[in-house]
Amino acid sequence: MSEKLIYITDNDMKRLKELIMVASELDKKDEKYLKDLEGELERGKVVKSQDIPSNVITMNSKIRLRDIDTQEEMIYQLVFPDNADASQGKISILAPIGTALLGYKVGDIVKWKVPAELTKLKVEDILYQPEAAGDYHL
Repeated sequence: MSEKLIYITDNDMKRLKELIMVASELDKKDEKYLKDLEGELERGKVVKSQDIPSNVITMNSKIRLRDIDTQEEMIYQLVFPDNADASQGKISILAPIGTALLGYKVGDIVKWKVPAELTKLKVEDILYQPEAAGDYHL
């Protein structure tokens, strides 16, 4: 994860802070991921849901990414942990890639470390963003 400025909706910020608070009390195995998410939220610029640009990844956004090294394209939806399902491309915000994606926009390169290497994905398109569709309370 980098120090690039990211944008987070006020609704997402509220729900994610609640998630961190509840999850940190319940489940110590996610502690590292919760700290990573908290770090991302701290550096994010909060924007009203109605004012978030349509090219920014928010919670429940469905996005098309391209791996910079392999050129492979993939489609993911960024979701809360209870809705995560890798077989349907639904990636939890607590997964390292999920945390890394939040707040980035079309054209950005998202970098995060996996055990063997640094992975780089380009945000090619946002296929669905709740705020752009007028869905403010997903």
